[in-house]
Amino acid sequence: MALMTGKTLAAWQQRIRQKSESVYSLLKAHIDALSLEDNAWLVIASDAQLQAQINALLPLYRNNPDAFPLFGVPFAVKDNVDVAGWPTTAACPALKFIAERDATAVARLKAAGAIVIGKTNLDQFATGLVGTRSPYGAVPNTFDPAYVSGGSSSGSASVVARGLVPFAFGTDTAGSGRVPAGFNNIVGLKPTKGWLSATGVLPACRLNDTLSVFALTVEDAFYIATLAGGADSEDAYSRVNPATAPAAIPQNPVFAIPAELRFFGDTQAEAAWLSALEALRTSDAPLQPIDFSPFYQLAEQLYQGPWVAERTASVGEMLHHPEQMDPTVHTIISAGLNYSAVDAFNAEYLRAELTQKIQRALSEVDALVVPTSPTIRTLEEIKQEPILFNSQFGTYTNFTNLADLCALALPAPFRADGLPAGITLIAPAWYDRALADFGLRWQQQLALPLGATGQPFTPPAAALPVSQHHVRVAVVGAHLRGMPLNFQLTTRDAAFVEATETAPCYRLY
Repeated sequence: MALMTGKTLAAWQQRIRQKSESVYSLLKAHIDALSLEDNAWLVIASDAQLQAQINALLPLYRNNPDAFPLFGVPFAVKDNVDVAGWPTTAACPALKFIAERDATAVARLKAAGAIVIGKTNLDQFATGLVGTRSPYGAVPNTFDPAYVSGGSSSGSASVVARGLVPFAFGTDTAGSGRVPAGFNNIVGLKPTKGWLSATGVLPACRLNDTLSVFALTVEDAFYIATLAGGADSEDAYSRVNPATAPAAIPQNPVFAIPAELRFFGDTQAEAAWLSALEALRTSDAPLQPIDFSPFYQLAEQLYQGPWVAERTASVGEMLHHPEQMDPTVHTIISAGLNYSAVDAFNAEYLRAELTQKIQRALSEVDALVVPTSPTIRTLEEIKQEPILFNSQFGTYTNFTNLADLCALALPAPFRADGLPAGITLIAPAWYDRALADFGLRWQQQLALPLGATGQPFTPPAAALPVSQHHVRVAVVGAHLRGMPLNFQLTTRDAAFVEATETAPCYRLY
C-alpha cells in the first residue's frame, strides 16, 4: 500500500473515500513508516490507540459518510494539548499526566472523523520561539538541520512540513504558531483569541493564548479551524463571532507595512522581504508604510514586563523545582516573581493605550504585512545567546495577542541560502476568513513547493468553506463595482466575491 507522505487534506480525503474499509491498514502502514528516532514526535499512536479511534468511527461513517468529512485523516497534537488516554507533558517529564478527556478542539476534529496519530515536541511550557528548549532535544529545521525549527510548536510544524500529517495543532502566545511556519515553509493560522476553545490546553499565558493550526495550504488550515472552532461554555475566555468582519480582502487591497524594519544584520532575510514586497506589488496591492513604534513597544511588553507573571501563575508549584525544568525556561518564568500587582495593572493600562493606537492604524488599511521573523539562527548560535536571539524572533509576532489581532503566516520567497522566509498577514479580531481569502490568492501566485516535501503546489479544487457569518448578495446596475452606488455596499464591509453574466433570456423590469 503506497504511503501518503506529503499529501494535502484533499488527497487524504480522496484516498480514504476509495479505501474506507481498509483505513486501519492505510494508517498503520503510515505510522509504521515513522521513525522512533524522530524527536519531533513525543508519542506515536499504538496499534490499540489507532484501532480504538477507527472502531468508534467506522460504523457511523458507513451509515452517514457526509457527517464525517475528516474520516480517517491523521493529525498531530502539540503536547500541551490533551488527548484522552494519552500523556500530556508540555515537554516537562515531571509534569506528566494521562489526560482523562480530549481538549474541546481535539474532540471536535475527532467527531468529524480525524485520527490522532501522535503528540509533538515543544519548547517546555510553550515558552520559546526556538524549538530547542526541550529535554527531548531540539527539533531541527526541515530544510537545514544546522538551523532551528522555530518554537514553541516545533514538533507540530516539523511533521507538517515533512508531510507526515496534513495538519497539526500548535499553540500561539507570542508567535509559536507562526515562527515555526515561517522557518519551515508552511501555513500557520493564529486565530482570533477565543475562536478555538482553550479547554484542555495547558495554559502558558491564559489571557494571551490560542490554539493554532499548521497545514501545507491555506485552505486546509482555515477548514480545520472552522471545524475545530466555536463557542465553548466551559472556557471562560471563549467568544462568539460577532459577524461584523468582512468575508474577504478586496482584489486590490491596501496593506500596511512597517516604515522602519529590524533585521538585526540579517541581509538575506531583508532581501527575501523585499522580494515578498515586489510580489505583493505584482498582485496590485498598494503598500502603505506606517509608524511601527506602538507595535514594537507592545511586543516588548510580553517578556520584558509584568506580563511574564502570567507564565509564572501557569507553572505554579513546578517553579520551586528548577532541577526539573529547562534552565532558560526557569529563568524566564521565575522573573514573574519580580513584579507586583501594581506593576501588572500599570502594564495593562499601557497595553490598552498601545492597542488603541494599533487598532486605529489598522482601521485605515485592509491588513498589516510583516516578515514572520526578522532573522533565523543556527542551533549553535541559540546555545550562545538563548534569550536574546529568541527575543529577536518575536519582533513581528509578540504584540498580536496582546492587541487582540488575528494572523496568518504564509510561505514567501526564500532566502538566498535556501532557507524559508515567510510573511505574516495581521488584522483585527475575526478577520480570520478575510486573511485566508487573500492567503489563497498569495499561495496560488507564488506556487512554492509544499513545505519541505518537494511536492508541487496545485491550486485548490474548491475555495474556502461557505461562511456562516456572511450573506451572499447578487447586485446589478448602479451597485456594481465602479458604479455610483457601490459605496453603499463597501461602506458596510461588503467584499467582492465574483463577477458573472446573466443568461441571454434574462430581462430586468
